[in-house]
Amino acid sequence: MRHRTRAFTATLLLVSMMGMLTSCASSRSGQVYSRDQARQEMRVHYGTVKEVRMVQIEGTQSGIGTVAGGVLGGVLGSFVGGGRGRVIGATVGALGGAAGGAVTESAVTKKDGVEVTVELDSGEIVTVVQEADMQFYTGDRIRLLRANDGTARVLH
Repeated sequence: MRHRTRAFTATLLLVSMMGMLTSCASSRSGQVYSRDQARQEMRVHYGTVKEVRMVQIEGTQSGIGTVAGGVLGGVLGSFVGGGRGRVIGATVGALGGAAGGAVTESAVTKKDGVEVTVELDSGEIVTVVQEADMQFYTGDRIRLLRANDGTARVLH
């Protein structure tokens, strides 16, 4: 019975940490603003889309996945054997779980992106990469918003 309770607790912990993982991933969407971007001035430029290319935006590597995987692996590994075998099982489980958790975090938070090359009305050519939550086509008229921190986003 004690083993079942520990396994249930470990599983519950992993599910909770994976939920935190996806909620901690910051957005790279053209339509989502951070709290710090609210009420900040952005320069507006108009232009025409010259090229659109699908890309991948890598996932986060915050360490949450590593910790969650290590904890779960350690708990599950402690079920192996008895005495010293439990310590070895917990250690090996924690190391394997940590490695697996890091890979899982990166995979879970990876996003589809779009690279949009725009010729601004001023003649300047710029490229912006953002999440692929809006569709752009060659020839589309767009607005390019530039923030003072150097970030930019493309909107219809």
